[in-house]
Amino acid sequence: MREIIQIQTGQCGNQIGSKFWQVIADEHGIDGNGRCTAINDLSSKVTNDRTSKLERINVYFNEAGEGVYVPRSILVDLEPGTMEAVRSGPLGGIFRPDNFINGQSGAGNNWAKGYYTEGAELVDSVMDVLRREAERCDCLQGFQLCHSLGGGTGSGMGTLIISKIREEYPDRIMTTFSVFPSPKVSNTVVEPYNATLSVHQLLESTDMTFVIDNEALHDICLRSLKLSEPTYGDLNQLVSYTMSGVTTCLRFPGQLNADLRKLAVNMVPFPRLHFFVSSFAPIMSRASRNFSSLSVHELSQQMIDSKNMMAACDAKHGRYLAVAAIFRGKMSTKEVEDEMTAMQSKNSAYFVDWIPNNVKLLSVISHQKISNVSHIHRQYNCQSRGIQKTPRTILFHVQAKSFPSLVYW
Repeated sequence: MREIIQIQTGQCGNQIGSKFWQVIADEHGIDGNGRCTAINDLSSKVTNDRTSKLERINVYFNEAGEGVYVPRSILVDLEPGTMEAVRSGPLGGIFRPDNFINGQSGAGNNWAKGYYTEGAELVDSVMDVLRREAERCDCLQGFQLCHSLGGGTGSGMGTLIISKIREEYPDRIMTTFSVFPSPKVSNTVVEPYNATLSVHQLLESTDMTFVIDNEALHDICLRSLKLSEPTYGDLNQLVSYTMSGVTTCLRFPGQLNADLRKLAVNMVPFPRLHFFVSSFAPIMSRASRNFSSLSVHELSQQMIDSKNMMAACDAKHGRYLAVAAIFRGKMSTKEVEDEMTAMQSKNSAYFVDWIPNNVKLLSVISHQKISNVSHIHRQYNCQSRGIQKTPRTILFHVQAKSFPSLVYW
């Protein structure tokens, strides 16, 4: 089995990581005690549905006992409060106790403390746990890290862990889900600095980075979900659905299958151009969810709409370098392929002409859907020059805040 180990660092990383485990545990039929209910689900109307839940469950879960599954996850923070919150959460009991690693002092929103001092003191303990998790794998395909670039632990210690993994496992795929800061969500003055220092490490040490922008998440909650005052829980739920959609083709069998390396081969034209924008469709409020039934064509139109993208950028201001689409729901592969071809032809002006066949259909999962979302949905990942708006915004805030009390802090 091609296993993936998840590392979640900092408060944001652990919160979105915990939401992600809740979503995929529900999809695979795992309850709060780690038991897979799908094994004994003899009343299931569709036998294939039960089989699909178990066929690739070992990608993200390790079978610790008969019918008991433990997430392949390492939880890291420089203060104990976040770990206690995870332990007391809905799935707190299914994580391996030895995989909780925390300090006592915190990073204080300081990238250097996470990378050079407090984080450096704890990183050897993290690597010891990571090696033990890797030894439990039959054929490890790679790692994925959840973190924020705005805080001290997620940005500083998160990128330190990435560099250590790259040194020790240079032939494994390193993927990150990186949450970029925004003044709309938090006005912490050092966030742009932390993000700027982290991006260099992401450039050098990761194979794929899924850019998640707090500004885009906030706008989606206001505009599409009709939430007047979005909370961090609402933002984290959006991120967890995005992560679930991205990993669908890794966790379930389908007409077309993929792994981390295949995704990287299809999406990364040059090693340093590995920052992806994700789009999720459909996104709608709870009130209208039960009154909508979207076709494949309507979903295809939504997926290229900047309003559905998880980064605050308009891809049409740049050019698409590569596109990967993942469908879930009842549909035919031919219908999906025809729609993808039509979409690319209609928007050919927005695709670079020096990369042929740069639109890939990675997977069609006809028997699995995300619970509480829709009967059919699609996940869309693209590599676009339009993403440059996000780092430009961060650099603008760095320049605007460059006065001595921060530069020499």
